[in-house]
Amino acid sequence: MRPHPTDGPIGAAMLEIERVTRRFGDLVALDQLSFIVQPGQMFGFVGSNGAGKTTAMRIVMGLDDPNDGEVRFAGSPIDRDVRARFGYMPEERGLYPKTPALRQLTYLGRLHRLDKRTATERAEALLERFGLADRMHEPVENLSLGNQQRVQLAAALTHEPELLMLDEPFSGLDPVGVDALSEVLLERAARGVPVVFSSHQLELVERLCDAVAIIDAGRLVAAGEVEELRERNGRRLLRVDVDGPDPVGWAEQLRGVHVQVRDRTGVVVLLEDGVDDQAVLAAAQAAGAVRHFAAVRPTLSELYREVVTNHHTATETGGAA
Repeated sequence: MRPHPTDGPIGAAMLEIERVTRRFGDLVALDQLSFIVQPGQMFGFVGSNGAGKTTAMRIVMGLDDPNDGEVRFAGSPIDRDVRARFGYMPEERGLYPKTPALRQLTYLGRLHRLDKRTATERAEALLERFGLADRMHEPVENLSLGNQQRVQLAAALTHEPELLMLDEPFSGLDPVGVDALSEVLLERAARGVPVVFSSHQLELVERLCDAVAIIDAGRLVAAGEVEELRERNGRRLLRVDVDGPDPVGWAEQLRGVHVQVRDRTGVVVLLEDGVDDQAVLAAAQAAGAVRHFAAVRPTLSELYREVVTNHHTATETGGAA
C-alpha cells in the first residue's frame, strides 16, 4: 500500500502578520491587521464578504503588496523562495479545465521543484486519498464541482507545504468531502504545519480550529482560542427546563435575570453580575420539577455576531473598535 502523503515530518514555524494595511484608493481593505498563527495550529479566519480575508491571504502569498506592515514566517520576512514552500488554495479556483487531474498535479509539483517521479507519486496518493483514483486521468472539467475542489486541495498539498493558506476550502463540499478534507488538514497540523483557512461555516470552524481571528471591515475585532473568546465574552447564560404549569414565567419575575430564549419546556436566561445562580435554581424548583439546569456556552456564531455588532456600534459612535 502506498503511504499517505502526510507520512513523515515537515517541520514547524510560526506565521506573523504585523500591522498590515492595504488601501485601494480611498478604500481601506486592511487596517493595521495583526495576528499570529502558531506551528501546528488550525486557525480559522472569519468575516463577512468583503471583510478583507482574501486580501490578507493574497498578501501572505505575495500576490498583493501591503501599503504598510510586515508578514514573517519562521521569524523572517517572506521572500519568493519561502513562498514556494507554502500551499495556497484561492477562493477563485485556478485549475486547467481540459487537463487531466493527475497530469495537472504532477506539473504543479514540478513547478515546486519536485522531480517527475516524486511529483507523480504524491499526486496519485492524494487523488486516491480524496476518492479520485478512478478519475485521475479525466479532464478536470468532467468532474463535479466537489471533486474539482478535491483536486484543487491536492494541488496545494503535493509539494508538502510548510504553511497552508486556504480560502473557503469547504465551499461546495458534501459532508463526506468535508470529513475527508478535515482529516487531511488535521494531519498536516499534527505535523507542525500552520493551517489557515477562511470559511463562512462557523460551526465547522469551531469544531476544527484551535484559534480564530475575526475580521470586520479590514480590522481585527477578536482573536484567540474559542474558549478564550468565550471567557472574554463574560456573559452568564443558563438553560433551565422546568416541568410545571409555567416553565417560563418564573424567570421573568427575577431581578437581574433576563430571558433570552423561551420555548414550551423552559428558557435560556442571562444573569447580570452578582446574581447567584443557586437563587435562580431555587426559583425554578419552586415553579416545578427542574429537568435541566446548566450553563450555556456561546457558540462561535454567537460570539461572531456580538463582536462584529460591537465593532459596528463603536465605529458609528466614533469609539475605539
